[in-house]
Amino acid sequence: MSALPDVDDLRLVVEIARSGSVGGAARALRVSQPSASSRLARLERRCDATLFERDTTGARPTAAGVELVRQADHILGHLSGAFAAARGAATQRALIIGCFAGLASLLFPALDALLPGTGVEQRLDHGPVLAQWVSEETMDAAFVAIADQVTLPGGVMTHHVGHDPMVLFRASGVAPAGRGRMPLRDRPVIVSTFDLRLDELMQRLSGLGADARPGVTLATAIAMARRRGQLAALPRSAVAADLHADESIDRLPFRMSVQLSMITGRRPDPRLLGMLPGLRRELGLRRDRRQS
Repeated sequence: MSALPDVDDLRLVVEIARSGSVGGAARALRVSQPSASSRLARLERRCDATLFERDTTGARPTAAGVELVRQADHILGHLSGAFAAARGAATQRALIIGCFAGLASLLFPALDALLPGTGVEQRLDHGPVLAQWVSEETMDAAFVAIADQVTLPGGVMTHHVGHDPMVLFRASGVAPAGRGRMPLRDRPVIVSTFDLRLDELMQRLSGLGADARPGVTLATAIAMARRRGQLAALPRSAVAADLHADESIDRLPFRMSVQLSMITGRRPDPRLLGMLPGLRRELGLRRDRRQS
């Protein structure tokens, strides 16, 4: 058995001095009086000194008791401060967050605004790699658009951020889509998306008469549409914040959206969960019906 008092010993002597009796201390600490008396007796044996003079009127600290109470108060105060310091350090710890390249220029500035005072270490890679890093606990969170389209590694949770609707981007001077069953007949359309449904999107556009061609990145698709004076089909967030004069965003002839998700470990940092509504607004996403 250690000769050193534990935290319960320290709390007991402080409460006896404060309440003036062993019974009062027992009630404050929610233990039985026999248990409190037994603990005090053991503590006195360890100290080899009487700590409290006890009689029917209560308990009064001896000189040794006064000194132990003073030291106990000091130690308990330091312990409380240690826990507060640990919580503060956890709150201020930098978050390691990753996303795919197409989202980086939108996501990281938004996180910088939503997490003031929190350092964010940025990571870039493909969705499956990011999810694996979260699973390995080398990253706090990953923002991906493929969470519902691939098998994720064990030990992770998916938090749906919101839907990013697919739209038709029209560069300056480009005519809008037509009407009827073939509103894109013979119209070149550059296509790019965040998720794994590029082929599906191109097929649906081709079914409406479009000459659908892939853009290797979202920035490439936008640049090609501007340079060639053509339409581009892409997620709304990719272009909404950077429209040039006389450029427009139109609805697709059909509904389709990209689901942006945040992947975390089983115990996500509260800062990440707290900023999700703000991130949804920053990125202009639509609320997922699965979100509360």
